Amino acid sequence: MRIAIVTDAWSPQVNGVVRTLQTIQHELETMGHVVSVHSPDQYGSLPCPTYPEIRLAMARPTVVGRAIAAFRPDAVHLATEGPLCLAARRWCLRNGVPFTTAYHTHFPDYVAQRTGLPASWFWRYIRWFHGPAQAVLVSTQSVRQQLRAHGVAQVRHWGRGVDLSAFTPDAPPPALFADLPRPIQLYVGRVAVEKNLEAFLSTDGPGTKVVVGDGPAREALERAYPQARFMGPLFGRELAGAYAGADVFVFPSRTDTFGLVMIEALACGTPVAAFPVTGPVDIVTEDVGALSERLDDAIDLALTRDRAACVDYGRRFTWDASARQFLAGLHPIEPDLVDQAA
Repeated sequence: MRIAIVTDAWSPQVNGVVRTLQTIQHELETMGHVVSVHSPDQYGSLPCPTYPEIRLAMARPTVVGRAIAAFRPDAVHLATEGPLCLAARRWCLRNGVPFTTAYHTHFPDYVAQRTGLPASWFWRYIRWFHGPAQAVLVSTQSVRQQLRAHGVAQVRHWGRGVDLSAFTPDAPPPALFADLPRPIQLYVGRVAVEKNLEAFLSTDGPGTKVVVGDGPAREALERAYPQARFMGPLFGRELAGAYAGADVFVFPSRTDTFGLVMIEALACGTPVAAFPVTGPVDIVTEDVGALSERLDDAIDLALTRDRAACVDYGRRFTWDASARQFLAGLHPIEPDLVDQAA
């Protein structure tokens, strides 16, 4: 199968959406499928206001459509709601080419936090953007329910996975961890306003707070919370070691739809503490973590969980299963339709 994936999120960005798409591309190609990724680095772009690390592609629908048509895809998937996928959406609708979309992040809440405008305004855009899609791929049951409640009905399940060859409980921890007061409380992810890191960094429990990742809020948070350790981004086995060496993984975000980092932490044997919101409520059970509106309580409870149970649970999430769910959600294009649109 020839699959065109259009995305506004791609390298050099480092986030869960990019990691998911890159891993799915690899899994699909391993299965024998041919994947063409259309991303901002292939077009002229501008830095995103308030988040310059993200580039916003400036491309006309005809230009994006020409690139898609040249690939002669059997299916088209629009992964994000940004300008590049918006251009691809316009081309698909203009030419009668069916497509699927995905809902990776609580976009209305995310934009509302950055603009100060009501999230309800942006739900109108979500309904409009995803409305014509043959299917909207989402990661959890609570997200499916939320989208349906907001008028997006054609939702299908697409779960996530863990690289079980890298994320294991025997990954060696960073040397820094040897001298840190316990318990080590770890956060991994973007260091940005929508991740609600202040809720984690302001907790009162003993031990050391460690932040792995980078982003536009890092400098301000380092000044505000000098007692925390900011390690910057880690990858692969080094990241696995940070998970495995921590005593608890803290996920303070209220805007994620899944939280890939949670299942990576669990696969390394580290229990999860989080708020009882979309994402954590679908993943974290009483055996492997704790949820509470008071994050200090969630951390205290999570520290009592059995690490072996966390490993067993985390290993249930595989990228092979995720790729097969992605494939099942795609909508085939009639062979001559792309030729007519080219």
